[in-house]
Amino acid sequence: MAKFIIQGGVKLSGEVKVAGNKNSALKLMVASLLGDSPTTLFNVPQIRDVETMAQLIEGLGAKVTFEGEGVVKIDPTNLNSWQLDWELMGKIRASVVLAAPLVMRFGKVSLPKPGGDSVGERLIDTHISMLTAYGAKCNRDYKGYEITAEKLKPADIFLEEASVTATEMALMVASCIPGETVIEGAAAEPHIVDLAEMLIKMGAKINGAGTNTVRVLGVIKLRGVEHKVRPDHIEVGTFAVAAAITGGDVYIKDSIPEDLKIILAYLGKMGVEYEFSAKDELRIRPSELIAKQRVFKTRPWPGFPTDLISQFIVLSTQTRGIVLCHDWMYEWRIFFVDHLIKMGANIIIADPHRVIVVGPSQLHGQLIPSPDIRAGGALVLAALSGRGESVVEHAEIVDRGYEKFEERLSFLGANIKRVE
Repeated sequence: MAKFIIQGGVKLSGEVKVAGNKNSALKLMVASLLGDSPTTLFNVPQIRDVETMAQLIEGLGAKVTFEGEGVVKIDPTNLNSWQLDWELMGKIRASVVLAAPLVMRFGKVSLPKPGGDSVGERLIDTHISMLTAYGAKCNRDYKGYEITAEKLKPADIFLEEASVTATEMALMVASCIPGETVIEGAAAEPHIVDLAEMLIKMGAKINGAGTNTVRVLGVIKLRGVEHKVRPDHIEVGTFAVAAAITGGDVYIKDSIPEDLKIILAYLGKMGVEYEFSAKDELRIRPSELIAKQRVFKTRPWPGFPTDLISQFIVLSTQTRGIVLCHDWMYEWRIFFVDHLIKMGANIIIADPHRVIVVGPSQLHGQLIPSPDIRAGGALVLAALSGRGESVVEHAEIVDRGYEKFEERLSFLGANIKRVE
């Protein structure tokens, strides 16, 4: 078990480069299995979830080669298995999308229930309904799902939930079926756009990615390509909060403005001062943090992402005012605030989805665990703004989603070190 030891109270300053989008990279690795030749991905984040996905893919017979910093080559030529490793599936939620290429290549897949962070109930009913619309059949039991498909056909898909992973699976399947598929109720996150752009390079025709209605004209065969992973907007938000709560002056490089509209809107309403000092460089300036809005909610894109609500709650503890933070999606996401309360935060848990934060509060160093990727990252931020020494345990959980987190924070001046 690894842990971060942090001395709080240091103002961050300098430049930090955003890593590739975690949620994008994992799905692009899976989509590579649809090609008839190797695919090379660039700007892949060096995180544990990427390593786990690589192990899952290699367990199916494909070859994964890490060719350099952020470069991953996937050769699907010898893909020979439709049975997924149960233990590895239990480590990452994104593993569910492997069902799409395996159904297309083998006409069947044995799909264990996917795992990942324990932030609330995460059903895959929408995913199964989508595959059924294409002509697949599904049997389930307490262990997982057996999905078969003799012949898949284009379909008019309606997703009753704007699920990111269901949308990604629907795009992958549609791209390999000749004819037009229409996906309504689609998720619109930046990583959906990234996946669509790679599938277009591979040979599919896709219109509307990034909106709630996507049209796909599939082809018989997709080809391997080269593709650069989109920068991670969640990381931009995380480093922006780190700068704001420490009174820092930080330049965040590789920021895509169109991916940040709602994030910057919410930060601005907390008094965070920012500007684009260059086309892809966001500057967070020293700011007087004052809440200009009382209620902040997550919602499907282009709304505020659930993966940033934990960091936003930490920001609220250092902002003057009373705010309600509401994550409608996951009922366990906000329970990490017990650790913030232990550190001195003034927070009331209203119900499983909402907390009321009264700020600012002086946080104090504590021994705290990392409950999940985003909560773990948020608690590191809290420790940076606190007084005294904090120890954040289970650093390997944070490693699943953040590339060399402590190293990049150290480059900004943070007093943080990792102990194995």
